[in-house]
Amino acid sequence: MTLTTPESVDDNVGKPPAPRERPARAAGDKPARRARPTKRRSEGQWALGYREPLNPNEQSKKDDNPLNVRGRIENIYSHVGFDGIDKADLRGRFRWMGLYTQRAQGYDGTHTHDDNIDYLEAPYFMMRVRTDGGQLNLAQVRTLAGISRDFARGTADVTDRQNLQYHWIEIENVPEIWRRLEEVGMQTTEACGDCPRGMLGSPLAGLSVDEVIDGSPALAEIKRRYIGNPEYSNLPRKFKTAISGLQDVVHEINDVSFVGVEHPEHGPGFDLWVGGGLSTNPMLAQRLGAWIPLDEVPDVWEGVVAIFRDYGYRRLRSKARLKFLLKDWGPEKFREVLEEEYLKRKLVDGPAPTPPVHPIDHVGVTEQKNGLYAVGFSAVSGRLSDTVLDAIADAAERAGSDSVRFTPYQKLVIVDVPKDKVAGLEAELEAVGLTSRPSNWRRNLIACTGLEFCKLSFTETRSRSQALVPEMEKRLAELNEQLDVPITINFNGCPNSCARVQVADIGLKGQLIDDGDGHPIEGFQVHLGGSLGLDIGFGRKLRQHKIYADDATAYIERLVRNFIDGRHEGERFAEWAARADDAELQ
Repeated sequence: MTLTTPESVDDNVGKPPAPRERPARAAGDKPARRARPTKRRSEGQWALGYREPLNPNEQSKKDDNPLNVRGRIENIYSHVGFDGIDKADLRGRFRWMGLYTQRAQGYDGTHTHDDNIDYLEAPYFMMRVRTDGGQLNLAQVRTLAGISRDFARGTADVTDRQNLQYHWIEIENVPEIWRRLEEVGMQTTEACGDCPRGMLGSPLAGLSVDEVIDGSPALAEIKRRYIGNPEYSNLPRKFKTAISGLQDVVHEINDVSFVGVEHPEHGPGFDLWVGGGLSTNPMLAQRLGAWIPLDEVPDVWEGVVAIFRDYGYRRLRSKARLKFLLKDWGPEKFREVLEEEYLKRKLVDGPAPTPPVHPIDHVGVTEQKNGLYAVGFSAVSGRLSDTVLDAIADAAERAGSDSVRFTPYQKLVIVDVPKDKVAGLEAELEAVGLTSRPSNWRRNLIACTGLEFCKLSFTETRSRSQALVPEMEKRLAELNEQLDVPITINFNGCPNSCARVQVADIGLKGQLIDDGDGHPIEGFQVHLGGSLGLDIGFGRKLRQHKIYADDATAYIERLVRNFIDGRHEGERFAEWAARADDAELQ
């Protein structure tokens, strides 16, 4: 990709203000005080010539390409142990290898602060394994199970990015884990860090009767060309990708998404979306209005990521995601720069996809276009284990399948199952806690890692979400059959929104709140009526509406009862929450 020069694009960021004409002064008027021109700070955009680092993270990346840390892990740190790891590597570059230190046990949310990192940081790691589209064969599933058993104390969590996360990983064991992963074609490279992270793809890519086009060849080609490529390993911040012929990959909140759409003249291809992201300043991705054929997706992806690398803001970490550049430029200018400076050609205009009414999570039994069946299972908030992973592989094999797929909703799907094997598969996995016929509460639940392992969290989320399911099934037993629409519930332990709280029907964002006696305790800020798809928008926040964490189940029960009592026929939760009185939402 060509690095753009400052003169080649109309961008005022990083340039001095243009001189203003002085207005004429009437006779006798006192001279006007001359306004001091506003000096805009550099945002550190490489394309405008600003290459000097403006914060410690940028300096660390300049000092050494983070990809180089792998060699030090293999040759030095795995031999000298945790105490011998350089802090710049430990708290920075290790992320490019999918490694974060985990939270030390015994410290509640009052300890969550950067100043406490020295004691909050345990000598163990969370390791993230990227799956890129979530597609696994049984050899890979069994390898993941073995790593969990041998090195991670049995932990294994499916994330809403289709990754698998371990905990309790020791630095001494990382080279052996990598060896096992790579033996079956898997990796942790760039699973975290300021780089292209694990990419979302449809769990039923190539199999769904409803997909417009199979995006998995493009996803595989992007991974082959660019993941681990030093050209794109130093981005301003994380970069998230989604590619699907279905709208089942939360494309509205990714940095770049390619969404299947039928062009009236050119046939099946992808609609291009750019600039989505949540966290503390959520923004929805915007369409560029361009139709992309399958074989051009990797090149267009490279163009978008190169714009981010070259023009992205590098001064403040909190303003460095691609969404902030898109907000300043707008989609028209972004497409213009993409076409003229990076692709060197025009893109074809294309239609928008029709948004789905409800999330497409692939839970349940679905007939594939090849006549076999996909069976989607719900694990409560994505928690698996070594034994469950082994059970999944064994049950899939007995059912005649060699393919397991993770979903962007912390679920899993076993595909290519003959019809006469479906019931047996369901029964086998039901015995280890996985169901293909979950209740509304189990099916529509997402939770982040939370206080159990995450240094950024203020509240416990995963165990709280797991306890919620049986309680809601019991408390609302007489009403559950009346729920003909899903109600999504997302638990997040901090403002970073790994669990997508702003786009859930009921989003709970962890924070410390006053217990009434001046003591901070675990609580949640509530977001209501958020949604992607047909009702797209961020959840409503009531003024000063927070709940104690221990009251979450009672609050959700009360809220759902109000919804059932007050909804119009066929009304979805997001529609009701937008019009309901504050008292009904308290």
